[in-house]
Amino acid sequence: MSKILITILATVLAIAIWTGTVFVGTSEGWWKTPITDSAASEEFVGSVRAKVSAEHRGNLGFALIEKGKVVDQFSVSSGEPVDENSIYQVASLGKWLTAWGVMVLVEDGLVELDAPVSKYLTRWNLPDSDFDHAGVTIGRLLSHTAGLDDRLGYNGFDTAAEVQTLEASLTRAEDASPGKSGIVKVGGEPGAEWDYSGGGYTILQLLVEEVSGLSFADYMKQRIFEPLGMTRTTFDHDEAIALGLAENFTPNGKTEPFRWYTALGATSLFTSPADMARFVAVQSPGGVQSVLSQETLTAMASSHATSMGADVWGLGVMLYAPNNQDGFIIGHDGNNEPAINTAVRFDPATGDGVIALETGSSLLATEIAGEWVFWKTGNVDNLTFAMALERMFLWIITGCAIILLVGLVIGWRQWRNRRV
Repeated sequence: MSKILITILATVLAIAIWTGTVFVGTSEGWWKTPITDSAASEEFVGSVRAKVSAEHRGNLGFALIEKGKVVDQFSVSSGEPVDENSIYQVASLGKWLTAWGVMVLVEDGLVELDAPVSKYLTRWNLPDSDFDHAGVTIGRLLSHTAGLDDRLGYNGFDTAAEVQTLEASLTRAEDASPGKSGIVKVGGEPGAEWDYSGGGYTILQLLVEEVSGLSFADYMKQRIFEPLGMTRTTFDHDEAIALGLAENFTPNGKTEPFRWYTALGATSLFTSPADMARFVAVQSPGGVQSVLSQETLTAMASSHATSMGADVWGLGVMLYAPNNQDGFIIGHDGNNEPAINTAVRFDPATGDGVIALETGSSLLATEIAGEWVFWKTGNVDNLTFAMALERMFLWIITGCAIILLVGLVIGWRQWRNRRV
């Protein structure tokens, strides 16, 4: 075998090794360090406080939970004071609570998890497509595997008068996030792959209303929030205003009014850090609640969807990382305009968790929650990995370019020497 051919093969092998090493190293956290080397909760909270102080302008509520109990919490504000009972609009974090509402219907025997959602809908149905809509089941809507291709994203409305009906929003959402058509339809084979769909949760909102005979906000209040003692949590905009909202901040420190939504179940829950701590506590070992059975909670926290070979979604909850006890760190994040970012992480095996609700930063809550996951488990949070992708690809491209350049130089010298 000629030297040039050996050089080509060696270059290709080196590129493959470099690419694999950077990818695996990033996903496994080989060069990531925890926010603190100490296992003490007060050290973790101290590190979070320092990060918030250095990076954040706006409102933020934080709580650290150990074995189902809040062991430390703090709130900061650039405007009107906030505390653990202040009300935040938490965007997609509400999907986790919406999933609870749907699973109550399942436990009550009013809907079947594996049944087509169209079986229960009369006010609106999916537009015609090239795919079998019988595969668009309630369970697949919960796990974002129903084949919907909307990838919504709702930006909301400036006033209550602009809010669309559910049916109109599902047909074409006027508040669709930039670059999205706003049309909820089946664009892929149901069950084939995971594809995040805000529109799927708007369908589930309609399902709840059709089956229960109540407005979505009233149903969730009666069946979820009141039984759990979540007295400062609502999907009702007017009730949230009456409870008193924390100010919405933009990244430059200015305030903006909160926005109005049709897609309540997908993106417009209002809640407080204290109520989210209660929500986590009742799911902890030894927690007491009568809304859902432990069997259902276990099913929700199990893998129902994968992406890039990783388990990413249960029924209404994201699977962020292995918890090192044959389960997952679960929860949900929310992100919306002007700069709403919320995150909850929870380990069902231990009752440990973290809550960060904030406005004024686009990703700070998600970053804090990801730091907690790595601090607790040594595993990289899926969203932390996603945020590292751009830098990871830059390292891969740079390294591959250097390897290729070296290979070309060596090959050129070998070719020149051979000619001589």
